[in-house]
Amino acid sequence: MNRFGYTLTLLVGASLGLAACSDSVQEPSTEAPPPGSTTGGDGNTFDHDNTSVWDLIDRLEKEGPPSFTSHLHSCSKVRYTTLGNVLTGLGVNLTNLGTATAPTAGGLYKNAASALGTPNYVNRVRENIGITTSGASSEFDIFAAAAPEIITALPNLARCKDAGGAAPVLFNADNTCNLSGITCLIGMPATQGHVDICNQSITGASTPAVGKNIAVAAMLAAAYTCE
Repeated sequence: MNRFGYTLTLLVGASLGLAACSDSVQEPSTEAPPPGSTTGGDGNTFDHDNTSVWDLIDRLEKEGPPSFTSHLHSCSKVRYTTLGNVLTGLGVNLTNLGTATAPTAGGLYKNAASALGTPNYVNRVRENIGITTSGASSEFDIFAAAAPEIITALPNLARCKDAGGAAPVLFNADNTCNLSGITCLIGMPATQGHVDICNQSITGASTPAVGKNIAVAAMLAAAYTCE
C-alpha cells in the first residue's frame, strides 16, 4: 500500500471510530440568553451582548445599517464664526478681550480659536467639524464667561420682544427661571424640564448669581453640542 492509501485508510477508520463512540446527536440549546450582557471567564465564555438576533434585525429594518445612521444622527460642532454670531446675537461684546487675569468671553473666544478647530487657510486645512474635548471645554468656558452679559442684555434683544415690544427676562425677581426667557436664550421652545434644571442650578450653587451663570452656560452648552 502506498503512502496515500495508508493515510486515507487511517482517516476513514478514525471517522468510523468517532461515529461509533456516540449514539446520539446533541441538539443545540434553544434557551434564550438572559437580558443585558454576559461577562466571560476562564474556560467559560467571552464578554458579549445578549441582544436577540431578531431584535437586531428589527432595529436594522427600522433604523438602517450603522453606515447610514452614523451620517443621519451624527453631530458636528458649531463652526467658529457661527459661535461668534451666536454670542453677538445674545448681546456679548466680542471686542472686549479683557486681561490675562480677568478674561472676558471675547478674550476666551479669540484665544480658543485653535481649540475650537478654526481653519488653517495657509496650509489648506479646513475647519475641524468634529467635537473635541478641548473644544467642548473651551466652548463651555466662553458661555460661562458670557453669562453675565447675556443675562443683562437679553431683555433688550429685538429677537426676544413680542408684538408689543416687551421682552422676557431670564430670571424672575424671586431668582427662579423664566420659561419665555429660556426660549429666547436657546432659540427653541423651552419646556418645564428646562425650567426645573435651571432652578436646580440656582438653588444648588453657592449664591444665586453663581447659579444663574452656571444655568445659562449649561443651557447654551446643551443647545449647541447636540445635547
